[in-house]
Amino acid sequence: MKIVIAPDKFKDSLSAIEVCENLMKGLAKMDSNIDFILCPMADGGEGSLETLNYHLDLKPVELIVNDPLFRPVTSTYFISNSTAYIEMSSASGLTLLKESERNPMLTSSIGTGELIRDAINKGLKKINLFIGGSATNDGAIGIASALGFRFYDSFGNLLSPVGGNLNKIENIDSSKVIKNINDVDIKVFCDVDNIMFGEDGAAFTYASQKGANFSQVKYLDKGLKNLVSKLSKNDYENIADIPGSGAAGGVGGGAIAFLNAKLVSGIDKIIEVVQLEKLINNCDLIITGEGKLDFQTEKGKVISGICRLAKKYKKSVIAVCGYEEKNISKKLGIKKVYSIQDRSSTFSDSVNNAGEYLIQIGSEIFRYINKKP
Repeated sequence: MKIVIAPDKFKDSLSAIEVCENLMKGLAKMDSNIDFILCPMADGGEGSLETLNYHLDLKPVELIVNDPLFRPVTSTYFISNSTAYIEMSSASGLTLLKESERNPMLTSSIGTGELIRDAINKGLKKINLFIGGSATNDGAIGIASALGFRFYDSFGNLLSPVGGNLNKIENIDSSKVIKNINDVDIKVFCDVDNIMFGEDGAAFTYASQKGANFSQVKYLDKGLKNLVSKLSKNDYENIADIPGSGAAGGVGGGAIAFLNAKLVSGIDKIIEVVQLEKLINNCDLIITGEGKLDFQTEKGKVISGICRLAKKYKKSVIAVCGYEEKNISKKLGIKKVYSIQDRSSTFSDSVNNAGEYLIQIGSEIFRYINKKP
């Protein structure tokens, strides 16, 4: 039997590679003759570069940049030929902050912009930017600021590029933007389809997860609306209703406006890179997974992309997860779901001991697929 194991990471617990390895251990304990194909996956969010580095030969570049609160942090991006691979979370990620420091009114994506600027200054012609896991809600004005854009209030004061200043922006100055920015092909990979502002926008959907209270969420939403208005006034592309523009606190839309970037489905790109379609076509069973199997799974996450291919080639899918929301698996056509929550005693137990639980689940999957009808 040929089994493709193609999960995403389990956030705050295991990398996608570790999920693969633990499931394989459980299966191999039962039958060492199974043909395993380990294919760690990502969807354009946090962990995407680790997954790509597993499949590709990437060269790391270390750089000291500003973290979300303007403190120096060592960040790494990767190069292959003339292409840079940059993960926003490495410079502007939520994991860089203590819980008490998280506040998207005060945070900036400037460090991500500094990585982009370094790649452009090195003469790279393509930039692939993965924007999951951000600590920001600044509409990409931090990234833009690192590249030479300046933002002013109605009194002519220069504004710090943080989320709390979006609503104060009156004028946008692009006169000092680095000259060769238009020579670079920038693609932004994301895993959500939220728009910039409004009920389904960046602030209302994600800002509370980044430390904002409800009044701050409303103010940040108002700020993103103001940014879109000022961009339109200055003849930038209207980004208000573009699916994915609200990703990473509005970085999706801001990158379109400031960098002439294109938004790309993260899962589709990684499926292409790892040649997953060919693997699925030639396998007997697919095992996939991610930390949460919930309503967001259908919106461009790893499991949904894999289920789409499995349906095309009439293959069965088994999913593993930390937590399962009811009825999602039925919508996706998943044959069987194994949840760590169903066997763990507490949430911290499920996070800290996820590897051991996945080994157990691997053994259970073997028994399930070999049971007599």
